[in-house]
Amino acid sequence: MAIASFVFYLLAAVLVACGALVITVRNPVHSVLFLVLAFFNAAGLFILLGAEFLAMILVIVYVGAVAVLFLFVVMMLDINFLDMRRGAQRYAGIGGAVGLVLLVEILLVVGAWQLDPALAGTGAAPTPAAAEMHNTRALGNLIYTDYVYLFQGAGLVLLVAMMGAIVLTLREREGVKRQKIADQIARRPEDEVKVVKVSNRAGI
Repeated sequence: MAIASFVFYLLAAVLVACGALVITVRNPVHSVLFLVLAFFNAAGLFILLGAEFLAMILVIVYVGAVAVLFLFVVMMLDINFLDMRRGAQRYAGIGGAVGLVLLVEILLVVGAWQLDPALAGTGAAPTPAAAEMHNTRALGNLIYTDYVYLFQGAGLVLLVAMMGAIVLTLREREGVKRQKIADQIARRPEDEVKVVKVSNRAGI
């Protein structure tokens, strides 16, 4: 029990420290690396809770795909972050006001938090054996029964975000050749193919 508590506090402390370093370090590559370390520590906390499936998904999806993608994008884009930060002081007031509004909203939500009376008896409810109910099956039953509409809504939000990213990146630039499917389909052989009759033993 003491070892589990020590590991929990160690992982939690490293996770909080990495989360703070993600937003405070100046180098964006270091920021992404601290984000990867934060994901690993969060996966360790999930393992301590007995949620191995969530830990595996966190490592495979976020560390193996999202964070690595962030790292590649930051390293390949030649962005001068010093020039970007020069005009940031002009928006300090707006940013502070937005942060204050968000802080007030969080305090209002936390202050109005109430425990559902129906959950009082769930702690004494019999828990099925681990051999009968795995955490993956329990998570699937919870998502696709109680939170199925929220799950579908999250999928729609991700779909809209993907479409917005595609629209923002598809910009018309001068001097860049793009494929136009409509023009290719509308082409006729008569307009493009020219038959030339060449005499025997004569050039064109």
